[in-house]
Amino acid sequence: MAKRCYYEVLQVTRTIEFEDIKKSYRKLAVKHHPDKNPGDSTAEERFREIAEAYDILSDSEKRAAYDRYGHAAFQGGMGGGGGGGGGMHDPFDLFREMFGASGGGGGVFDHFFGGGGSAQEGRGSDLRYDLRITLEEAFSGCEKEIELRKLDACGDCSGSGAAKGAKVSTCSLCRGRGQVVASRGFFQVAQPCPQCHGAGQTIDKPCKSCRGDGRAEKTSRIKLTIPAGIDEGSRLRSSGGGEAGSRGGGTGDLYVVIHLKEHTIFSRDGSDLHCRMPIPFVTAALGGEIEVPTLAGTVTMKIPAGTQGGSDFRVKGHGMPRLQSHAKGDLHVKLEVEVPTKLDDAQRKSLEAFAELCGDHNTPLHRSFTERLKGLFS
Repeated sequence: MAKRCYYEVLQVTRTIEFEDIKKSYRKLAVKHHPDKNPGDSTAEERFREIAEAYDILSDSEKRAAYDRYGHAAFQGGMGGGGGGGGGMHDPFDLFREMFGASGGGGGVFDHFFGGGGSAQEGRGSDLRYDLRITLEEAFSGCEKEIELRKLDACGDCSGSGAAKGAKVSTCSLCRGRGQVVASRGFFQVAQPCPQCHGAGQTIDKPCKSCRGDGRAEKTSRIKLTIPAGIDEGSRLRSSGGGEAGSRGGGTGDLYVVIHLKEHTIFSRDGSDLHCRMPIPFVTAALGGEIEVPTLAGTVTMKIPAGTQGGSDFRVKGHGMPRLQSHAKGDLHVKLEVEVPTKLDDAQRKSLEAFAELCGDHNTPLHRSFTERLKGLFS
């Protein structure tokens, strides 16, 4: 079968820069990696093809030879600049180079695809907990205690997985690494040891309560300190609050995601608060003072005479606290002028007298609107 164009394989154009070639290779290699597609021979072949294309196009001399002669540059005696006749690297070496993995483990490649032994062997899983709090609690900060079911160290064996008097030995198959290397054609893939199940040790008498795992499901209570000013979607990390590791492995962390309950009066925008407040028609016309609610009590706000409905006022420093700061945001108040819906005879006569004194539509807003209408129909 004829080879596909290397640029087509990596889904890039011939004028593309090296960094973009690298990005495309990274994306495709992760997608088609055999560990993510077990038993899929097509994905395995695709991964090999992607690695081969990257080996050529990531080397300036090889790429120049390929651009001039195509695949023929690496067949027969053509050579490929520094390519030594186009000898290919191990695709896994390319992948490790791209993702920063090393023979000792701990790189991104090892994290996702199980390479190398490390101190993280048997570490418990991280957990997520969604916590809903009120806006008042977010304003002042608070203490919360949450309850969740998770795997904790077995009480009978103290997390070791071994019964009393049991003998713990280094696994003879993986020699304590917890992993064995399996061959898949021309690939070598690290997998959990089938004899010790990744623990690196064997126990002749496993604990009956946890069956040698060292963990048992329990209800745990964890106390949290919620800082003042915390916002929707913020995450709090409780170190060691996740699941216990197998046979004494490291404990995972607990991540608590904060959600704010909807408030009946205030809405939030970062460190600022917003509210809508009705005021009497007379106060809007004559001016005066009103009491404005805040999350810390009420404050007095002056209203100038002739205030229009929809006017915005800012009460400085009465918003939400800013995290890791003594400063606070502002409170924005939008005024809604309340027009009476029911009038008695005396009120009606007073308003009619007021309207007569004002004259027909003798107001700045109406005059401005009238002038704009003239321009519309002229």
